Amino acid sequence: MQRIPLLLALFLGVHHVSAARPARAQVNEATALTVAVAKPAERRWPETVPASGWLKPWHEAIIAAEIDGLRVTDILVDAGSAVSKGQPLVRLADETVRADLRKEEAALASARAALAKAGANADRARKMQGSGALSDEKINEYLIGEETAIADVESAEALLESQKIKLAQTTIVAADDGLITSRSVQLGAVVSSGTELFRLIRQQRVEWQAEVSARYLPRIREGLTATIVGPDDRRVRGTVRLVGPTVSTDTGRAIAYVSLPAEARTPVGLYVIGQIELETTAALTVPEAALVLRDGIAYVFTVDAEKRASRVRVETGRRNGSEVEILSGLDRSTDVVATGGAFLSDRALVRVEEEALVQLEGKPR
Repeated sequence: MQRIPLLLALFLGVHHVSAARPARAQVNEATALTVAVAKPAERRWPETVPASGWLKPWHEAIIAAEIDGLRVTDILVDAGSAVSKGQPLVRLADETVRADLRKEEAALASARAALAKAGANADRARKMQGSGALSDEKINEYLIGEETAIADVESAEALLESQKIKLAQTTIVAADDGLITSRSVQLGAVVSSGTELFRLIRQQRVEWQAEVSARYLPRIREGLTATIVGPDDRRVRGTVRLVGPTVSTDTGRAIAYVSLPAEARTPVGLYVIGQIELETTAALTVPEAALVLRDGIAYVFTVDAEKRASRVRVETGRRNGSEVEILSGLDRSTDVVATGGAFLSDRALVRVEEEALVQLEGKPR
């Protein structure tokens, strides 16, 4: 008879424990996280093409000596100097050139004097033609002498002009407005014709030679906007100037030449990444903070009418500031957990931030 009370006590204890478990689960589930929710936003974003490439001069000018055997006496600029077209850069010793110039000036004066004498003789010979005072042979001699003197004067004038050009070449000037990027001339050096002295970025224009996948080539055209990210994370916007007509057989990529503004002062020789903007299309976006990355896969948490959070796998696309494009996996009418999703589990009960604020304000102080 003692077994009956013992069994009854065991039954009541088990029933009490099983009844307590749902109550505890309800208490735990009631202590949900408070989250902020937002609906996906519809934006108009330009479609972008990723690209990377070198920053190079738009056009590079090589400034060289045009005269032989002269010594450098003055160097007026250095690498990094901004120069204007025709500005003196280097001066060469010009003593011998000036001496030759004076020699040619004297030769021209002598030729002109000889021409004056020959011209006078020819004039007299023309007046005496047919009078018999001078033979035809002598008359022809005077006329030919005048023509020879004229040719001698023209030759002397040409030699003098050539010598003036050589004198001008002793001052080496900038071929265009631009920026000096390198200097190879040294003071006192004797230069030869064709010796490189400076390199110049014409008009200080730097361009980005952006390498893009060949599959984007039909959609890239002149005038599109491009953006690069510089070494200091500074963004610089440019314009597509030219699209290369060929595709590399090694990489399968083509080059788009992007002109950058001169005022950006972008350094030459850097390898940078960026993007080229194509046509503008619609984008369904969520805040970047709404994304939860787990095992390399992107998720967002949505909230249903019962205030339960569901983990949804999504495919992401473009990014703009603090927003991310969602390509698939999400409906535009869905409430998305904007912040706090990293601490949620699937089917967790949540409290929406606005509702929590109302409940807090309704409590007695």
